[in-house]
Parts: sequence; C-alpha cells; structure tokens
Amino acid sequence: MAIKPVRYKGETFKLSYDMVNPTKRETLLFLHGWGSNKELMKQAFGDAFQEYRHLYLDLPGFGKSDNRIVLTTDDYAKIVAEFLQKMEIESEAIVGHSFGGKVATLLTPKRLILLSSAGIVLPKPLKVRAKIALFKLLKPFGGHALRKFFVSSDVVGMPQHMYETFKNVVDEDFSDIFSTCKAPTLLCWGREDSATPLKAGQKMAQLIPDSKLTIFDGDHYFFLQEKRDVVQTMEAFLETV
Repeated sequence: MAIKPVRYKGETFKLSYDMVNPTKRETLLFLHGWGSNKELMKQAFGDAFQEYRHLYLDLPGFGKSDNRIVLTTDDYAKIVAEFLQKMEIESEAIVGHSFGGKVATLLTPKRLILLSSAGIVLPKPLKVRAKIALFKLLKPFGGHALRKFFVSSDVVGMPQHMYETFKNVVDEDFSDIFSTCKAPTLLCWGREDSATPLKAGQKMAQLIPDSKLTIFDGDHYFFLQEKRDVVQTMEAFLETV
C-alpha cells in the first residue's frame, strides 16, 4: 500500500493505492463501489490479467483514503483524474463497480468495464417509498437522531459529510452521460442483483452506443461469486477491442 497526496478545491486528499505487476506497461484502473474499498477489487482481480499493471485505488472517504468535505460524483472523477496525472499514468481501461462505475464513465477512458454500475434511476419499491415518507413526516421532531433508523445500510456509521455526499450521488440519473459515452464498453451484471437491478443494466446497454451486456449468476458482488467466468469475459473484451 502507498499514499499519494492530491490537492483539490483547496483540500489535500491522501489517497491510498496498491499496484500489482508494476513493471507492466499497460494499466488497468479498478474503482470500487460505495461503502467498499480497493481490497475487495484486489480480492476479485489481483491474480488475473497478468499482462497488465493493476492500479487499485481507495476513493476519498473509503478504505484508507481520507476525506473531510461533501463531494459529488464529478468531484470524485476530478480527484481521480488529478491522481492519475500525478502518477503519470494513462489507464488502458477502467473497471468500475457500482458507484465506481459512474466515476469511471466520467473519466472517459479508452475502454470501459462496468460491473453492476450505478447511474440508472429506477422507481423505488413501495416499501422504500413508505419509509422515506415516514422519515420526512418525523424529521421536524428530531430527524438527525432518527436518521440511523431510516437511512440505507450504505451510510450507517458514516460521518455527516459522507452522508451528505451519499445524498448527492445516490439518485443521479446518468442516462445522458451513458448515451454520449464513446468508449467501447463491457457491461457485466449479476442476475440476482437487487442493489442495481438487471433491468438497469439492460437500459444502460441500450444507452451506451458501443456496449455489450453479459449476465452472470449472482448478486451485486457476482464478480466474486463467478470470478473465473467474469475474468474470462473481461479478458476476451480486452483482447478484441
């Protein structure tokens, strides 16, 4: 593990990263999802893609990368872009899971691999809508104290600035951004994914002009459950594009 300081908006972000196969010329950048960290991505892909250098990054506020301010997805992308510039690395492809998929797309890479990416807004289930309505009703009577009973498990225990960041990014509609994506894109999805349902991946495949959707057994973390098949699919994409 190493730390690289990056300046952005007057703040210094100490970004934690790991490099695998450091002597290789072409680089794959791996970006994790919300509430996760680089170790999960390294667990999935650290022993694959031996012909590439791997760059695993903890996004600000996750893992061992710090953050003290409220951010947007665009901020995350600009911070990562500044990090890559300081590292003097131009990635051959970016692999993004969930929230990391949105960040990856904004970075406009040569090639893009999205694993159950966020960015498509679907109607919330009735149970979730009822929970939101109840929280809004009770908010004047101590909303901050009640927050832990209503918020997503993705933000339980997080400091206030990360909760505000989560609110900035959770319901973003990236439809227009996906429709203007110029990179050849591989979409990989878990059939039983409930966090970013398969129908979101199907819509994303319709929006991204040069894209292919491959479906695997498993949930939001299908790439851990079906690792070998996922890696083979990704390798075939990287070899042919």
